[in-house]
Amino acid sequence: MLTLTLRRATLLGIPALLLAGGIVAAGAMMRSVPENLDLALEKPTAAGLYKAAIAPQSAPLTVGQMHAWTVTLQTANGAPVEAAKIGIKGGMPQHGHGLPTAPQVTKSLGQGRYLVEGMKFNMRGWWTLDLAIDGPKGTDTVTFNLVL
Repeated sequence: MLTLTLRRATLLGIPALLLAGGIVAAGAMMRSVPENLDLALEKPTAAGLYKAAIAPQSAPLTVGQMHAWTVTLQTANGAPVEAAKIGIKGGMPQHGHGLPTAPQVTKSLGQGRYLVEGMKFNMRGWWTLDLAIDGPKGTDTVTFNLVL
């Protein structure tokens, strides 16, 4: 009888402990977004070689759906940047994971604009989009912050 009671307690206690641990971990990961977070969708790149802007093809952004975006690149003087190669990565800094997809430039739209397809956000919160740019002025990077 005592072993049956201990077995029941163990079988019920383990899931309860896992649930409680999950709740505590989720609460720790859902820290508030930093107050001074730069949410600009247009900014100079890290080394100042380019100006970059991002814009979703459709709004509002919805969680769990694929999105297309436009990246616009200009020189520091405002001239369109043609024939650039752009790598895209990103993720959720507070959760420690990347994007659930592998977005990429699928087409040059002309006048320094590039179509990015395959973007998806699988949850609400603070996301970063990191662009690695290889253009005529050299290589540079830029990070954008988004809060969904």
